[in-house]
Amino acid sequence: MTRRSVLMGAAIAALLVAVPALAAEPDLPRKSIELVAPPFVHPHEQATKEGPKIVQFKMTISEKEVVIDDAGTKFQSMTYNGSMPGPMMVVHEGDYVELTLVNPATNTMPHNIDFHAATGALGGGALTNVNPGEQVVLRWKATRSGVFVYHCAPQGMIPWHVVSGMSGTVMVLPRDGLKDRDGKPLRYDRIYYVGEHDLYVPRDQDGKYKSYPSLAESYSDTLEVMRKLTPTHVVFNGRVGALTGKNALTAKVGETVLIVHSQANRDTRPHLIGGHGDHVWETGKFANPPEKNLETWFVRGGSAAAALYTFLQPGVYAYVNHNLIEAAELGATAHVKVDGEWSDDLMKQVSPPGPIVPGKVGAIETGTVAK
Repeated sequence: MTRRSVLMGAAIAALLVAVPALAAEPDLPRKSIELVAPPFVHPHEQATKEGPKIVQFKMTISEKEVVIDDAGTKFQSMTYNGSMPGPMMVVHEGDYVELTLVNPATNTMPHNIDFHAATGALGGGALTNVNPGEQVVLRWKATRSGVFVYHCAPQGMIPWHVVSGMSGTVMVLPRDGLKDRDGKPLRYDRIYYVGEHDLYVPRDQDGKYKSYPSLAESYSDTLEVMRKLTPTHVVFNGRVGALTGKNALTAKVGETVLIVHSQANRDTRPHLIGGHGDHVWETGKFANPPEKNLETWFVRGGSAAAALYTFLQPGVYAYVNHNLIEAAELGATAHVKVDGEWSDDLMKQVSPPGPIVPGKVGAIETGTVAK
């Protein structure tokens, strides 16, 4: 660990040559936001007529052991604000994001944050390196609209920190809100944030998952599993079943839901079984026109996508990574429970399962002319 710290210090020293002096305070109003844990998102305006603001956030880094499946598998995680993924931050294009990043003295690792939405200094990574017992304040201007990944990126340890839980999303909304391909306004009644993580848990000689007394002691074995590029778990929001059962997402027939999906490390393919993507920003960038009526969309590793859908039928919808092995076997599944009235026009069981009737196709006998 000492050698890595020395290397990190050397890299930071080299970067400081290009670091500007502390910026003057923009003459703008300030707004402080309390972050909430995913899949939920803090209250925000979808469109605004107000001018730019400095939007203040605070995140505390938490290193902790978590349970990632119903079998009780333990995992040494690193997180922003204690959740996998870290909280979503929402601002409008032209606003400034001002983040206070806290690394408590109880932690053991250096950390930082790289915002894919920011410009310069490794996305802020070069200006936010904090050792245990330190905090830092970073301010950057949101110049591009869309949904963007953020993640930890400490020198020499980036993959380990990312696949141990340290990623999240910033959503930069256009000031006049979302638009369809024709420039007409789009709005959502609910928003949910799904963060997908590939996890790599070492096994012992008997094939059972190992647990470790500390984060540092898990490093060597975890790195060995990571290098095989085969995850043991692929999960939504930190564990198998995090968004199913009593934790399922909810909606009502007629409601429009925006689902933001991020994956900081691997490609993924979200699919809503029984529904569609009415409007999908597959690359996550709102300046580009959304795709329409998609069945499955593609999220590139290191990015986020946004999909808008209006639910038309009640019931339980499965929202999955459509690598179905990862969905069914490794954990990448969520549920959306939708309340409302069923529409027979959209779907109806014409006849229940029963004995095979020779000569009958569909609702009529073979040879019958429909009138």
